[in-house]
Amino acid sequence: MTFDIWWLTYPVLGAVVGFFAGLLGVGGGGIMVPMLTTLFLAQGFPLDQVVHMALGTSMASIVLTSVSSLRAHHAHGAVHWDVVRSITPGILLGTFGATFIAARVNTAALAIFFAVFMAYVAIQMLLNIKPKPSRDLPGPAGMTGAGLVIGGVSALVAIGGGSLSVPFMTWCNVKVQNAIGTSAAIGLPIALAGTIGYLVNGWNAPGTPALTLGYVYLPALVFVSLVSMWVAPFGASLAHRLPVATLKKIFAGLLIALCAKMLHSVFG
Repeated sequence: MTFDIWWLTYPVLGAVVGFFAGLLGVGGGGIMVPMLTTLFLAQGFPLDQVVHMALGTSMASIVLTSVSSLRAHHAHGAVHWDVVRSITPGILLGTFGATFIAARVNTAALAIFFAVFMAYVAIQMLLNIKPKPSRDLPGPAGMTGAGLVIGGVSALVAIGGGSLSVPFMTWCNVKVQNAIGTSAAIGLPIALAGTIGYLVNGWNAPGTPALTLGYVYLPALVFVSLVSMWVAPFGASLAHRLPVATLKKIFAGLLIALCAKMLHSVFG
């Protein structure tokens, strides 16, 4: 195995992802997918696989960070485990199933879907849009349906589900702190099912580069995950000393710029 000079970019990406994750409590998929897509194209990876590999690698990196986040929120008693149990079957089915859809969708369509969803997330941040509590959590069928949607979208954009699960639980009269903590716990089954799905669907994909398992590129996974986990606590320590509201707007602008760069890379 020879060292690739491009591998030096992955620790830098991990530092950025970890910093914003710790500071703002947001997942790294919004940064990782467009950046990895651009880096993979620069490395000469096949155009028709770069977004699939970016999604798979990002989803795999969420596994470790979701475990850390889950433990922290559980220690503060912020996780509603009854909600986690009721929504997880739908989460697992929706996430795993959506990876089969992603594997059969071309790079351009995946890039457009990702960009549109991240634009929605960015607008939510810029306008500070929060749903008003107006109902209670649904029954088992409703929770399964919600899990299917949250898991399915999460797999297609490689996020831990917080952009969807927190607003959903807040709308259903779950306190914001508990919604965030419970969403962190839901992120683990999303990450596991998504990772397995992208491993399975990319296992026999032709033309994938060396050091790839399915649609997961191992050098990017290792370097990004290790550095992001190390940097995240520094971001968290600054959360109470920096103007987070302003930084959220900057982060939203960064998401839009990265998505535009990804679309330019794919279509250009």
